Amino acid sequence: MTETQLLVTGRKKLRRLTDPAPAPAKRAGQSSSGRTIGRVFGYAALIVFAIGLLAPFAWMILSSLKSANEVFSVPIVWVPDTFVWQNYLDIWSKSNMLVWIRNTLVLAVTVTFLQVLTGSFAAYGFARMRFAGRDILFLVYVGTIAVPWQSYMIPQFILLSNLKVSNTLWAIILLQAFGAFGVFLMKQYYETIPEELSEAARLDGLSEYGIWRRIMLPLSVPAIASLSLLTFVNTWNDYLGPLIYLRDPNLWTIQLGLKSFVSNLYDTNYALLFAGLTISVVPIAIIFLLGQKYFVEGIATSGMKG
Repeated sequence: MTETQLLVTGRKKLRRLTDPAPAPAKRAGQSSSGRTIGRVFGYAALIVFAIGLLAPFAWMILSSLKSANEVFSVPIVWVPDTFVWQNYLDIWSKSNMLVWIRNTLVLAVTVTFLQVLTGSFAAYGFARMRFAGRDILFLVYVGTIAVPWQSYMIPQFILLSNLKVSNTLWAIILLQAFGAFGVFLMKQYYETIPEELSEAARLDGLSEYGIWRRIMLPLSVPAIASLSLLTFVNTWNDYLGPLIYLRDPNLWTIQLGLKSFVSNLYDTNYALLFAGLTISVVPIAIIFLLGQKYFVEGIATSGMKG
């Protein structure tokens, strides 16, 4: 091999060693392909989970438009041949639905208002006030979330009975007017608000109550919306509390009222029952859709500090 050939061969080898274009292009293509496959599997998993979550609701709504004999027909028929809209008229005429909805709405609105009021006010004290034992008291108070209600349900019932509020709506209101979760949620959000705003307000002569009302609350709309939504949904769907304390049929909530339809497995008109359940879900769905933006923002921001 001549000297010229050796030089040409050496240059080719050197060019192959110093030229990085082919290998990165291949790696980039592999990386992009991997991300695409991962995204496809992720979307597929989300679709499966969404179908599993929404299937019971779809079954409930479609069953509310069937006749009583079609609900549990074999083989299963998802879409009825004839939509029985009469079920939605019969549920109002054959039950005390209007009273049940009124009682449930009164409880849900009242409890939500009180929990937001007491939770935000107590959270301001834990987040901005300085006093001995504050952190320990907060941990003890928040620790009550882990205590199951069943463990103190009987003493609580005896206490409310002695106060002569059993078998009244006041029993449910007093039970749920205070909540450790609301205090925790609002405190975490308050700590994301710069304390310089409170210090400037104090220099201007604003009281602690004024700071809470005029500064902290307006800046905490996402957290308030999150707490309001969670409290409203929990109170609206509560079954055990009203079952224990509300014995008068005129005080029943919608959950207790619909339970009265279920006498036994064979005599129950499940199509009519599903119509009532669909009606009970509609207010929750509307409120959640309207407050979804603030709910997500409040939950996401409440875990941040600084």
